[in-house]
Amino acid sequence: MNILAFGLPFRAYFDPSVDGALSGADFGIFFVVDLLAEGVMRAVFSMLFGVGIALAASREARSEGVGIYYRRQFLLLGLGLVDTFVLLWTGDILVSYALAGMVLYLCRNWRPRNLGIAAGCIFAYLAIVYAAIFLVLSWGPVQAKAVQTRIAAGQAVSAEDQAMFDAWVDLEAVVHPSESIRAREALKFEGSYRQSFVANAEEAGEMYTLALPLFFIWDAAACMLLGMALYKTGFFQGRRSLRCYVLVAILGFVCGLTVNGFELAMKIGSGYAPQWVSGASVFTNDLGRVSMALGFVSVAMIAWQYDWFARARQVLAAVGRMALTNYILQSVFGLVIFHDFGLGLWNELARHQLYSIVLAEWIVLIWFSNWWLGRYRFGPLEWLWRSLTYGRVQPMAVPG
Repeated sequence: MNILAFGLPFRAYFDPSVDGALSGADFGIFFVVDLLAEGVMRAVFSMLFGVGIALAASREARSEGVGIYYRRQFLLLGLGLVDTFVLLWTGDILVSYALAGMVLYLCRNWRPRNLGIAAGCIFAYLAIVYAAIFLVLSWGPVQAKAVQTRIAAGQAVSAEDQAMFDAWVDLEAVVHPSESIRAREALKFEGSYRQSFVANAEEAGEMYTLALPLFFIWDAAACMLLGMALYKTGFFQGRRSLRCYVLVAILGFVCGLTVNGFELAMKIGSGYAPQWVSGASVFTNDLGRVSMALGFVSVAMIAWQYDWFARARQVLAAVGRMALTNYILQSVFGLVIFHDFGLGLWNELARHQLYSIVLAEWIVLIWFSNWWLGRYRFGPLEWLWRSLTYGRVQPMAVPG
């Protein structure tokens, strides 16, 4: 999914009319990705991070200690800031994961039921926020114009009307970026590294003061809590019955495809109206993506129980063991491929061409991960992370 944010203007991530992907292969890619994948892998990764928090609790029981955990999180936060500001990737998730993980460690000993309730409360909060934004985007233009007319005529407006008008002005800057914002985005990719750094830092600063506390941390925390709850029930360890996994897979895909299909139909049917494509204005968004995520996880658990695709799972396991290195490498690839001080391909390729780059990156990362771990115990960044966490250089060579 991130390839669209790297290779096209940001609004194209949600709205195919921005890059003209309204027919042919490009529209087909938009349709399939939006139906099956948008937000899904982020939900899976967040749940797995929650599993890591639960595992940390068991390590603490073996005297690893709370200090080790928080040192690991602060290092992850630092790496996320490097990813954001040095590698110029404002779509970084490590900062959100690190901050959410610091808080959720306090929940590590909660029972699955309590973790599930907490996750549900956060999802409910997000749904309310998304619904409020949806209403503002739907009715805001008409109401804001009326308020603006009264202000221009020197008439008094109520505090509620003024607040609504101010909220619409802020949202309009996101939905319909001003010329200065579009110019800043272009400069981020088409300028020198120094110019790109400054433009990116301004964008990241706005994101950290608004989207991070309002959406991103909660988005991550809800799925982390769900992952912790499922881990404590044995779901992620493959300990549940086949019937359980089949049932969750069926329910997950039926619910996910229904919700995502409805949202997709509304996007297309409305002519990609702002309230359907803003990315944070559809209150059913989490229901669809998390349901799909649970469906895919259940299928993976079934494959693991029956030892299906053993060779493929072995090859892909190396990618998982080097998840941090591979994540940062994707930012490096984006820096080199799309910025003008690299190959300069930003806003030059159609969607189907961008996904051919994704395929090439996958091949490189799968090969590199297996080649590296055939020689060393940890990925490069995993080794650095562990060494700094434990305060001593970790052994790197594969034993024997």
